[in-house]
Amino acid sequence: MSHHIEDLLNAWSAAPHDDWVLAVVTHVEGSAYRKVGAMMLIHGMGKSVGLVSGGCLEADLRRRAQRLIQTEQAASVCYDASDETDASYQLGCGGLIRLMLVPLCAANHYLHFHALKDALATRGQCHYQLPLIDESLLPGAPSALSVQVWCDQRAVDDAHGGCQLSDFSRPGVLPGELASLIIPLRERHRIAIFGGGLDAQPVCQIAQQLGWRVDVVDRRTSYAREYDFVGANIIKQPVNELPQNFWTRLDGAIVMQHNLELDAQAVAAIHQHAQQLSYLALLGPGHRRDRVLALAGLDATSFNAYFSAPAGLVLGGELPASIALSILSECHGVLHGAKRIALKEVMA
Repeated sequence: MSHHIEDLLNAWSAAPHDDWVLAVVTHVEGSAYRKVGAMMLIHGMGKSVGLVSGGCLEADLRRRAQRLIQTEQAASVCYDASDETDASYQLGCGGLIRLMLVPLCAANHYLHFHALKDALATRGQCHYQLPLIDESLLPGAPSALSVQVWCDQRAVDDAHGGCQLSDFSRPGVLPGELASLIIPLRERHRIAIFGGGLDAQPVCQIAQQLGWRVDVVDRRTSYAREYDFVGANIIKQPVNELPQNFWTRLDGAIVMQHNLELDAQAVAAIHQHAQQLSYLALLGPGHRRDRVLALAGLDATSFNAYFSAPAGLVLGGELPASIALSILSECHGVLHGAKRIALKEVMA
């Protein structure tokens, strides 16, 4: 379980008429494990999907959710750990966290989870707008909440939504008579591994732990076996026969077939078709990279994506799991627009 928004939507869609409560982080002061926009979905029987803390708040939120299901009301709750003498919730970060809890029901159109799930499936990304509630329980039922799912700016303008989606590359509050929280959401990241050998297995496993979708492409008979890549989409086709929809909304590609000709074919196909790619890694030393690129008729400047060859960060280690961690750490940083430096350099 990766606690991605798609996990929340899938859990709800499997039992949409059950009792559910959505918990959303709406405000943070100081340090906190999760930031504004983090979500958690709580079932009436107590199970939950998603995280709004490192585990400090979830049990208390489940108890609160049980009460809200009975009243069909939304509520706002604040956890303040800035007072280190108060150990009520055993928060470890020392910050203040405010959350909103809203039951999903027919009266509020199940917070438009159907539309949200559809938007991510068809468009890959959207903005989710939730009105913010007061500190106390709302006097009315949660049907008072006017939730919106925006797929593009034109839809906002046509509905006189009064916001610029480009201002919300990160979750933020839209002020007004009734302030609202706007959360940018996207589908899971998707990577393709070209090569189904032994060293590709930990790449696949770690990527899936991150919540990413993984395609493993290898036409060779004894490679990319389903029992070695559980949960991945196995493709046993030559790269030049892959359909165009394979290349659509592909975020990263890792080429590791240990064969010059096959790697060159993969790199050439990626260059030609993967127009939305953000990260490309090629396994092997620099002189091998140059041979692969020469066979493909390309050079290191041919790609719009971040091109990593030799692939990965310098983390130490030489076995498959270490190499996988090195490559995926770099890929993760690129996909999230992060500076690839030590955390202590950017946080006090």
